[in-house]
Amino acid sequence: MRDSSTAYQIVKRDKPTMYFVGVTTGQSSIMRLFPTWAEVLGLDGAQLIGIDLPLHAEPEQYRQVLTQIKHDPLSLGALITTHKLDLMQAAGNMFDNLDTYASLCQEVSCIAKRNGQLIGYAKDPLMSRRAMQDMLEPHYWGKSKGHVLCLGAGGSGTAITVNLLTQPDVNDRPQRIVVIGRSQASIDKLRSIVAQLPQNATVKYVLQEDPRKNDQLMDELPTGSMVINATGMGKDRPGSPVTNEGVFPMHGIVWELNYRGELGFLHQAEVQRQTRDLRIFDGWRYFVVSWADHIAEVFNRQISPAQFGQLEEKARMIRS
Repeated sequence: MRDSSTAYQIVKRDKPTMYFVGVTTGQSSIMRLFPTWAEVLGLDGAQLIGIDLPLHAEPEQYRQVLTQIKHDPLSLGALITTHKLDLMQAAGNMFDNLDTYASLCQEVSCIAKRNGQLIGYAKDPLMSRRAMQDMLEPHYWGKSKGHVLCLGAGGSGTAITVNLLTQPDVNDRPQRIVVIGRSQASIDKLRSIVAQLPQNATVKYVLQEDPRKNDQLMDELPTGSMVINATGMGKDRPGSPVTNEGVFPMHGIVWELNYRGELGFLHQAEVQRQTRDLRIFDGWRYFVVSWADHIAEVFNRQISPAQFGQLEEKARMIRS
């Protein structure tokens, strides 16, 4: 990794600092929640600083973030949301080490520093696994024979697909996954990742962004299937990946990965909750679990079950 400390401005922090790299970080509940969590975890004086970058920012902006963390002693790491793939593409060579999922998925959601070295993690596959364990009973896919329609082939869609295909028990893997992507590049990248995994499910890739065609794909799903909004629409971009005329699968599971924003997809599902017997989940639990895990990684702490319970309670109070 080249030393880029002379090419970028470095801000010397006066307290332990974690960064949050996203698009609209100031609107996230974590900005209010972090100080209370820091008290629970004994992170005295620690701060969280948001860094808002435009979608598909310039490579130099991502390299600036990594340089800051690398060369400022009190800049300890970061959580990355929307920019996971772009950051890896623009600055992947600046990491000293990557975990298995970061290497496989070619994305980074967490940056930590150990003995001056930058470590990149892709935590979303494991975080999505924990979130799904809260939604589904054991061996759900083997029992229901439902399929998965994942609307979005970016970082979140890739992580969820990898999670589903690497479940240890075959009964915890759906027989068929349909992934919708808006660009050929995202489809090709996901296809190359899946090719490295055990071939134990059918994965169909669809390149398109017409909500009416997504309605058609949703209509073809068998009973008990899951529909996931992993597009960012409803938070980072307006709208929903399906129309108001789209029909969710009977006895289906709807997962809106967002927990804030206009949440059009979530509201569309709510209208059909009773008539289609839907189980509907937003991204709140995913948000809490993921942030707790990233904070633990950045500050090199273990979070006990009792502490996690306190974090959940603080989060509940913030949301209510």
